[in-house]
Amino acid sequence: MLNEVGIDRVYLACGATDLRKSIDGLAVLVKEGFELDPFSSCLFVFCNRKVSVKYNPPCGLRQ
Repeated sequence: MLNEVGIDRVYLACGATDLRKSIDGLAVLVKEGFELDPFSSCLFVFCNRKVSVKYNPPCGLRQ
């Protein structure tokens, strides 16, 4: 479960994203495609037929 206190912004990637990418592949999309820091305290949401959420909590654990 996410704690909304630690999230600064939520970014929704519109359009279809290949959700077979690993967490590292999605982080590359955030960095190169959106020119944002994938390790910031923001929530990145990717959609296709289902929803995938990429979030790096400040403690460094990935969910």
